[in-house]
Amino acid sequence: MARGAPPPSRTAKRLQAHLRGLAGKAIEDYGMIADGDRVMVCLSGGKDSYTLLDILMSLQRSAPIDFSLIAVNLDQKQPGFPENVLPDYLTGLGVVYHIIEQDTYSVVKRVIPEGKTMCGLCSRLRRGALYRFAAENGISKIALGHHRDDIVETFFLNLFFAGRLKAMAPKLLSDDRRHVVIRPLSYVGERDIARYARSRGFPLIPCTLCGSQENLQRVAVKQLLHQWERQFPGRTEQIFAALRNVAPEHLADPRLHDFAGIDARRIAPMSERDELELADDLHAGGIQRTASALVG
Repeated sequence: MARGAPPPSRTAKRLQAHLRGLAGKAIEDYGMIADGDRVMVCLSGGKDSYTLLDILMSLQRSAPIDFSLIAVNLDQKQPGFPENVLPDYLTGLGVVYHIIEQDTYSVVKRVIPEGKTMCGLCSRLRRGALYRFAAENGISKIALGHHRDDIVETFFLNLFFAGRLKAMAPKLLSDDRRHVVIRPLSYVGERDIARYARSRGFPLIPCTLCGSQENLQRVAVKQLLHQWERQFPGRTEQIFAALRNVAPEHLADPRLHDFAGIDARRIAPMSERDELELADDLHAGGIQRTASALVG
């Protein structure tokens, strides 16, 4: 809760318990946090990362294991960035934190043509800075604030625009195999996070300071999912459930299933004699069951 905000209402407490339950289940299902972990919570100033930090701090107080948290923000030197908001908020919470100062904004502005979206390059530079800090400070887990809707949106972005069945993993190993990234809010819907952020009065920092055009493909997918959700409530949750219930043998990727070896695994067809004997056995069994039913 932001400094000076009123105590949480009963509704806010119920919502927090709901989010705690979902985050706790995701952490357990995917083995996200272990005893002794040093967890770096990446804090952007948006509703998702504020909620992530808040829920992890709440879980930490009652967890049966011991783990530490450090909130980390990357100040990318965007014009107009309110640099005191996060330090003031985190100091008020009493949480350990660190602000990385790196002028990635100037790099992105120099490389990306005017009017083009800067989000892709900005994200890569931000990830590099955070990974470097994690490596230098003994971080064992990097926690990101992506939620269930982010995961489903990413699935459709890859499906529609990249020709891949790929989403965001709740837990993954970085490409260089040096970092474990976790997404404890993987089971939480964006609507619940927005409600929780409002109830907690987080001092939100907009992600529009750079003036970059938002990723139009992601906007289109988000609108599509919102439309589906209005027509068929629960659709997004069902799509996410499907991502947890994959049958590779019913897709078409030969890297995931040995289609070429199917012939060798086939059981030899029955001979005519075997078919007749089976038919006789089934017929005799049917007569016996009928007789037993009549006697009973």
